[in-house]
Amino acid sequence: MRFMNDINKPFLGFWEKLEKPFFVLAPLANVTDAVFRRVINKYSKPDVMWTEFVSADGLCHPDGKTALLRDLSYTEGERPIVAQLFTAHPKKMFEAAKLVAELGFDGIDINMGCPDKNVMKQGAGANLMKDPKLAQELIIAAREGTIACGRELPISVKTRLGFNEDNLEVWLLALLQMRPAVITVHARTKKEMSKVPARWGSVKRAVEIAAWSGTLIIGNGDVKDLEDAGNKIRETGADGAMLGRAIFGNPWLFDRNKIAVTVEEKLCATVFHTQLFEEVWKDTKSFELMKKHYQAYVNHFPQAKELRAKLMACHSAQDVEKTIEEFLKSYPDIAVQSVVVA
Repeated sequence: MRFMNDINKPFLGFWEKLEKPFFVLAPLANVTDAVFRRVINKYSKPDVMWTEFVSADGLCHPDGKTALLRDLSYTEGERPIVAQLFTAHPKKMFEAAKLVAELGFDGIDINMGCPDKNVMKQGAGANLMKDPKLAQELIIAAREGTIACGRELPISVKTRLGFNEDNLEVWLLALLQMRPAVITVHARTKKEMSKVPARWGSVKRAVEIAAWSGTLIIGNGDVKDLEDAGNKIRETGADGAMLGRAIFGNPWLFDRNKIAVTVEEKLCATVFHTQLFEEVWKDTKSFELMKKHYQAYVNHFPQAKELRAKLMACHSAQDVEKTIEEFLKSYPDIAVQSVVVA
C-alpha cells in the first residue's frame, strides 16, 4: 500500500532493491524469447530481464491471446522479469497490464522507441514520440491496470532521443510528469536507427533532466560488454546500462568473471540452446529462427566457417547435436582452444 506522501514519487517496486549500477538485458524481437532467456540464465544472469515486445492489442483479442501468452512465458529463475508491451490504445494497455500483473511479472515496460513500420502504423513504438499526450495516457493506463489487479507494478518506458530530431528535453519531461519508475534511453533518434554511433552524452543529459524526479535512467546503445557498460555509467551518471546485440552468441555476457570459454563450451551451449528451442516451441516456431544464433555462436575459431555451413543445413536438434559431436571428435585440438567472450 502506498502512503499519501508517496503519491508524487515513482513507484519503483523491485527496482528500489537493486544495487547500482545494474546491468540489464534488452528486449530483442525474435532473439530474447523465452528459450534464449533460459539459456542466458544458465550461463550468466543480468540484473533484470525483459520479454520480447508483445502487442497489448493482441493480448486483448481472443484469436491472438493464446500465441502471445507463449511469448510471455517465463521461469522463476529469470526474476526480476519485465514484460514489454506496445500499443496506441490506453484501454488495451489497461487490460493487457492487468493480465501481465495476473501472470506474476515484476514490472511492465512500454515500448516507445521501436522503428518497425508495422508497429508505427498502429501509432505505437517510435510514433509515440510524436504524441506525448497519448504516451502519458498509456503510462497511466498501464499503472491503473496493474492496480486493478490488486498488485501495483513499476511502469517503465524504453524510448529514443526523438523521432526525426533530438527532442530529449521536451520529450523526457513529458514522460517524467507521469512518474515512471525507469526510463531507458536509446541514445539515437528513430531516424538514425542504428546507422550512427550512440550518443551517450545524451544519456548524461537525460540523467541531469531527470535528477529531480526519482525516476531511474538506463542508458542503451552500442554497449560492448560489462566493462564498457561500467565505463559509460561512470561517464554519464546513469543508474544502469542495457546490453542488447552483445548477447548474440555470448550467453556468458553477464558473468563478470568469464573472460573466455573453450570452443567445446561454445558448441555445447549451441546444442543446449537448440534442444531447448525444439522442446519448448515444438512446431509453433520455425526452426529457421535458430540459424541466426548459429552464425553468432560459431565463429572466431579454426574451421568455424565450415561448421557453420553444416549447421545452417540442419533441420532439427538431433541434426545439430550429431554435426557438433562429429566436429569435436574430428578436431580435438580446436575443441580445447579458448575463445574470448568479454
